[in-house]
Amino acid sequence: MGSWSASSVLFTIVVVAAFGFFSYNVQRLVGELQLGRHDDSRWNDLPRRFWNFLQIGIFQKKIFRDGVAGPMHAAIFWGFCVLTLGTIEMILGGIAPGFSFAPYVPAPVYAFYEMNQNLWGALVLAAVSFALFRRITKRVKRLQGKETHADDPLLILSWIGALMITMFASHATTGIVHDLFWWSHALLVLGFLNYLPYSKHLHVVVSLPNVFLSNTSGPGVIGAMRPMDLESDIAVFGAKDVTDLSWKSLLDGFACTECGRCTSVCPANLTGKLLNPRKIVINVRERLEAEAKGDHSKTLLDDFITEEELWSCTTCRACVQECPVSIDQLSVILELRRNLVLGESRFPEEVMPAFESMEQRGSPWAFDPGDRGKWAAGLDIPTMAEMAGRNQRPEVLYWVGCMGSFDDRAKKTTVAFAKILKAANVNFAILGQEEKCNGDAARRMGNEYLYQMLAKENIETLERYGVKTVVTACPHCFHQIGNEYPQFGGNYDVVHHSTYIESLMAAGRVPLRDDLHEPVRTFTYHDSCYLGRYNDVYSAPRETLKRALPMLNLVEMPRSKDRGLCCGAGGGRMFMEEKVGKRINAERAEEALATGADAIAVACPFCMTMMADSVKSRDSHVDVYDVAEVVAGRLA
Repeated sequence: MGSWSASSVLFTIVVVAAFGFFSYNVQRLVGELQLGRHDDSRWNDLPRRFWNFLQIGIFQKKIFRDGVAGPMHAAIFWGFCVLTLGTIEMILGGIAPGFSFAPYVPAPVYAFYEMNQNLWGALVLAAVSFALFRRITKRVKRLQGKETHADDPLLILSWIGALMITMFASHATTGIVHDLFWWSHALLVLGFLNYLPYSKHLHVVVSLPNVFLSNTSGPGVIGAMRPMDLESDIAVFGAKDVTDLSWKSLLDGFACTECGRCTSVCPANLTGKLLNPRKIVINVRERLEAEAKGDHSKTLLDDFITEEELWSCTTCRACVQECPVSIDQLSVILELRRNLVLGESRFPEEVMPAFESMEQRGSPWAFDPGDRGKWAAGLDIPTMAEMAGRNQRPEVLYWVGCMGSFDDRAKKTTVAFAKILKAANVNFAILGQEEKCNGDAARRMGNEYLYQMLAKENIETLERYGVKTVVTACPHCFHQIGNEYPQFGGNYDVVHHSTYIESLMAAGRVPLRDDLHEPVRTFTYHDSCYLGRYNDVYSAPRETLKRALPMLNLVEMPRSKDRGLCCGAGGGRMFMEEKVGKRINAERAEEALATGADAIAVACPFCMTMMADSVKSRDSHVDVYDVAEVVAGRLA
């Protein structure tokens, strides 16, 4: 290495100043995060977090869900990872003239390193050129929106392009021209570093730690809401402002790339509602920046995010599923809903009857609790109380749910599943009038008090009978009892009926007719959000259909499995009117009918109602069946 020169001294001063200013901004941002609520659930299960870091963060698993933008962004990201080594070598060489990694590694390794610097530099330049061309010539809908910083991507992409050009030019020139390009590249690097904290492209720095700290892909229960300690003194129910959100939700605001993937799959936004998941996250960051500067004149709720936006959400988790940097938009929406309901008693008037009925009758509908078991008349199905009276315990508890108990259409599914269980000689029982609503709708609509009352009463009943295994046809009951009741001490093995039927059929326990010359049936299957994106159950319903119908032609809708479109009933929307835009169930039913299938299969009573109503309104002759009805129709 050569001796220090005036140039290296000047460069050292510039580097120290640049990193000093960057350090100041890091401390500023950390201070902003500390304005949020404490959340100690982000450091558990480190192996799972490192796995998420690798597959989602480093290997960009989610980014490739977009076949065009995915490879482009991955090339830029991986290129930056490789070129960072070259940047470090350049900075050290500027401080200590003549410095190189070459003396410290074998010659072939250094040659491989240099080759990769050039290769990835070219790939990054090609990728940003394509990205700039795409931004300028093609107005991709998901990238638009008044809430976005439209000029920032153009600046950043141009900046990265300039970095690559000056890097190659400094390698290809000598003398004063080389020095000019070298200094230009160095200043662009240091300037880029210090522009990021003030740009939406802060995600370049924040996205990897955000993925590591996120719970959206685990660890923990995916989609489970944060429990509230209602017995302690709570200053604010849920969240009214950014200071009421967890620090992780604030970090999500820093990590947002404004790519719009969340909004592009939101069923509410797609059908003309005001909800825009990307705007929700951007609003969190904007409000946080104002709060950090001492502006207490506004709040996140009302001044940035309106009631109408919040109540449009179906809690389908499509936005969370699609986010390439593991942001949890839904947690912000649900915390704000809690404040609306518990803190200010502000909610759509049509949900009041549901709240009152759940509190008074244990069901969102005004039915007599004593009628819960009437569907079982003549089927010789015992209740848990009857079996306990005989000192017997069933193999499983069949949790019927409110719709399965009271809704005329859903009761057909209930009976069908009960017939399958009996045909398979499963020793089961029901709770009858002792069963109450699982509370999912109350919790998703923000009424945590009501939810916990129902959950704790149900847990008390289940514990009294020593229940170990629960099977249910309702994905909302399935998710609550299996995934959120453990928050209150209710730990059970909960199985969705599609999975249970499939396992019975695989074991040869379900006797089916051996019909000769059976006609080919063409079905399409609609994925329930709470079964699919919440619980990763996609194959069981499809396998059940295939086992039941040997001549089945199963056609998939364009949006299926983890890309499936919500029916519109989740998050309490079942009890609210759609007053703006197109009905979500209409959008979904049209997609199902467009497949040309002669029948639609579902595995959720909410989906059944939404799909059947919309299909019927179109005077279509396509039938909608629950998977249990399909199997029961083939029983020997």
